[in-house]
Amino acid sequence: MTAAAPGIPGVRKAAAVVLALGLSATLAACSGDGGGKGGGDPKLSVTGAYVSQPPMTDMAAGYLTVRNAGGGADELTSVTTPLASEVTLHTTKGTRMKQVSSLDVPADNRLELSSGGDHLMLTNLSHRPKVGEKVSFTLHFATSAPIEIKVPVEPTTYRPKD
Repeated sequence: MTAAAPGIPGVRKAAAVVLALGLSATLAACSGDGGGKGGGDPKLSVTGAYVSQPPMTDMAAGYLTVRNAGGGADELTSVTTPLASEVTLHTTKGTRMKQVSSLDVPADNRLELSSGGDHLMLTNLSHRPKVGEKVSFTLHFATSAPIEIKVPVEPTTYRPKD
């Protein structure tokens, strides 16, 4: 057994080096790929935005895609518009709709708000918007500057091609 004793410290040292390298690689993968909020700056843009002409006079739904070309994630925290006194964020899982305080905008990815999925609910409308009208929206994020957009009102039955 005394012959094996000198090898044990070497095995322990090698195992410690392998463990340290593995932990370093894991930490780098978690923070360096932009998957978290510290992995770089988000670079946001908005496409495909529209409001469906509401069948009722007091409520409408809004849809859009927030693209993030940056290495850092962000969150859509609120939306404001002169059309509605309140805009809430909703997520849909299966057939259940739930109001949420924010929606994730992943790094190098997108947040898609679409009919039947995550969406905006506009309540207490100032007026019932007409097809072809443009509505101003301001999107607010956890870390990025607000984005102002003009959103067209589309027919109730409108479905984007994408």
